[in-house]
Amino acid sequence: MERLDDNSLFFQEMADVKPLKASQKTQSDVFTVQLLPTLGQLAKQAALNEHELLAMLPIVPFEFPTVSPDVVVSEKHDGMQDEVYKRLRQGKYDIKTILDVHEYSLPQARSSLVNCIFAAIARGERNILVIHGKGYHSKPYPGLMKSAVCHWLSVIDQVAAYHSTTREQGGTGALFVLLKKSSQQRIENSELNRKGGGFR
Repeated sequence: MERLDDNSLFFQEMADVKPLKASQKTQSDVFTVQLLPTLGQLAKQAALNEHELLAMLPIVPFEFPTVSPDVVVSEKHDGMQDEVYKRLRQGKYDIKTILDVHEYSLPQARSSLVNCIFAAIARGERNILVIHGKGYHSKPYPGLMKSAVCHWLSVIDQVAAYHSTTREQGGTGALFVLLKKSSQQRIENSELNRKGGGFR
């Protein structure tokens, strides 16, 4: 019995195949279609980002620096304008979102904080207030929740700065948090600056 090599088998199988006429070719030969992500895909990506972020935020009490209940805390990213930071620590920015985690467990507080930050950014908000409490009697050491929240905020990339609130807003038991601009806000600001450039 004659044995056919791979090339012979291929040509034998393709013997009845005829090339398409030009009019029969699909539009994919002519047009390149750009597929945009669906809302479902965006939601899945956001959930993935949140999951990865949670993994970076420790909830074991001795895996983050301890912070005294009465100490004023602050942090800001390099490049922030002094006037912006001054307005933040003085509580001059409008705040629509307040998150109170002082009675939560560390896992609950971590999830709530991450959800709050992503939700605020999605709404176009850049300022939130987080109440962590002072925790004089927390275990295994005083200031546990405050210590955790301060560490988490210093790790979360979407946070531009934070500072203990004014006495009227909770003093050292709460934080003013400034979020970074979303991609859409950066685009809009860039467009406004570009349009305004001709009037200077």
